[in-house]
Amino acid sequence: MSFRCSVLLISALAFAASPALPQAQKPGKVDDATLRNVAKGTGEEWLSYGFTPQETRYTPLSQINKSNVSRLGLAWSVEVGPGGGGQEATPLVHDGVIFSTTQWSVVFAIDARTHKEKWRWDPEVNEAAVRSKICCGVVQRGLALYDGKVIAPAIDGRLIALDEQTGRPVWEARVSYPQDNYTITMAPRIAKGKAIIGVSGGEYPVRGFIAAFDAKTGAQAWKFYTVPGPGDKDPGLIRAAKTWPKNIIGGGGGSVWDAISYDPDLELVYFGTGNAGPWPEDARQSKGFDLLYAASIVAVDVNTGLYRWHYQNVPGDEWDFDSVQHLLLADVTIKGVKRKVLMQANKNGFLYTIDRTNGKFISAKPFAKVNWALGLDESTGRPIINPEAKYSTTESVGITPGPGGAHNWSPMSFNPTLGLLYVSGQSGGSFTYAVQPDFEYDAKKQNMGIVFGRGPGRGGAGGGPGAGTGGGREGTAAAATAPAASEAPAGAGRESVSPEVAAARAAAAAAAASTPTAPAGPAAKLRPPLKSIGPDTNGGFLIAYDAATGAERWRVSGGSAIGGGTVATGGDIVFQATGGTLYAYSADKGEQLLELKTGVPGGMAPPITFMVDGKQYVALQVGQGRPGPGPGGNTPPPSPNAPPPVNPRLLVYTLDGTAKLP
Repeated sequence: MSFRCSVLLISALAFAASPALPQAQKPGKVDDATLRNVAKGTGEEWLSYGFTPQETRYTPLSQINKSNVSRLGLAWSVEVGPGGGGQEATPLVHDGVIFSTTQWSVVFAIDARTHKEKWRWDPEVNEAAVRSKICCGVVQRGLALYDGKVIAPAIDGRLIALDEQTGRPVWEARVSYPQDNYTITMAPRIAKGKAIIGVSGGEYPVRGFIAAFDAKTGAQAWKFYTVPGPGDKDPGLIRAAKTWPKNIIGGGGGSVWDAISYDPDLELVYFGTGNAGPWPEDARQSKGFDLLYAASIVAVDVNTGLYRWHYQNVPGDEWDFDSVQHLLLADVTIKGVKRKVLMQANKNGFLYTIDRTNGKFISAKPFAKVNWALGLDESTGRPIINPEAKYSTTESVGITPGPGGAHNWSPMSFNPTLGLLYVSGQSGGSFTYAVQPDFEYDAKKQNMGIVFGRGPGRGGAGGGPGAGTGGGREGTAAAATAPAASEAPAGAGRESVSPEVAAARAAAAAAAASTPTAPAGPAAKLRPPLKSIGPDTNGGFLIAYDAATGAERWRVSGGSAIGGGTVATGGDIVFQATGGTLYAYSADKGEQLLELKTGVPGGMAPPITFMVDGKQYVALQVGQGRPGPGPGGNTPPPSPNAPPPVNPRLLVYTLDGTAKLP
């Protein structure tokens, strides 16, 4: 035997005798190719907010499946901070480390093997100065990973890149200023080397926008305003100006506070926009104007940020129907033709399917009770507005859904094998709208232009508690419309009112205390109840929607438009977080397989699943902790009989987990 053969034989024997390695090689940095191809991988890591650039929240992991998910138990947990607002962040997992964020934009990294914190970084937001500028709650929805960096938003308008290994800042960019009433509560999205982020601030006098920053350097690449203004050069915005009155009150609204998706093949970035402000067309003097691109879905070129197409869900909206809800991209065969589609379960109660190549309307159907519209034009998708849904200073009207929406920021998920979209939402909630008499715009305050404090609700007689300021908007945990957002029929296995709703009511009560009411005078006359379309159901739900046929495949009671959310897996299950509980259902039929109480009160964040050293886990953040202030910085007084607050936690579950909460 030659010397070379002897060496090779010895090396082979040594390798065969060595312990099995957990991975063939250490994972590299997250780059564009990694993010683009994540759906083709093993699903062991959760590298971006919606798992894929298409925001599908589907992973092929199947170790936890229909046959064994009932054995899921707590593996371990850690505190993430003292709280002050509901948890809303989607954790990310890379190279055995969990990265996430909590109140006041504090970022942390936890070793998934040892359960120890690797590092924590506090942007040291000036809470006293910023608190009163925050539209709708001290919350944060997530982070981005790219090129060895954790890219984190700060609620005060900064975007910061931290070293993934140490947590030390690498670069910092200024997206907006709180002095201008902007805040940031959403997670950045990575698209072609750019970190893309939008701004919150609705009801304040802001002009919404979305901006892209070089993910390696922090340099701004482009910026797209969602409503027209002086000096616009983008042809799309020049055309939009014709849909606004000459004098736009305030900034116009249209804030971008949640949904962003990306198609790497088309090189298009998709995002949803908030409503125009003030709410009523009478107050903003815009009768007969569509107000582009408020309450719309917009596509821009990832390279330049220039307008490509739009679809407006609610032209001239005056019911606070933001269109920032989850935008999920999929390739679906519809009537024998494979289509590149974008799907959205909108706040307004309709579930839309749109051609994402050109923005053309394909179909939509109500998935909850709707009375503001009589239907949609089948050719254009333009809503047929119910004329009785209009309101004034003398006539008020109860509208469903209310400002919290039938579906808000609670993330959806899509199983590509079954072709099913999973949506957590609510039906039957309402809000009573009336225009504030003698409304005067104030450049330093929120400007809703509707009546508060009359009757049992914040919009006048019949309005639900908590359905006004912060009504399920840009950071708040929920708007609790009446009936309560998570109320379910007796025996449905749900809590009657979710922690998200309870937290929202407290925040809304604090906001109501600081919100000026309309001048004294006779209350607006309430119109009789309007005829509704859509499913005749009340309360929270989880539905499976067939993307190809537009049919509802199954529906179960329990859920919320806001907070928690879903994730679908290759184990033929869909997880739902809602009401302080983690549920699992069979993906095809909606059979309940698991009901697991977290034991931590307060708002729930969306669940994720990942694998470390060959073992699959499910993780989510939950809890509010110490009472936090409502919009405007008002903190409701604590109940004298309330138990001590439980700090928010990151909970990690696995099969046969036996850990207990401290």
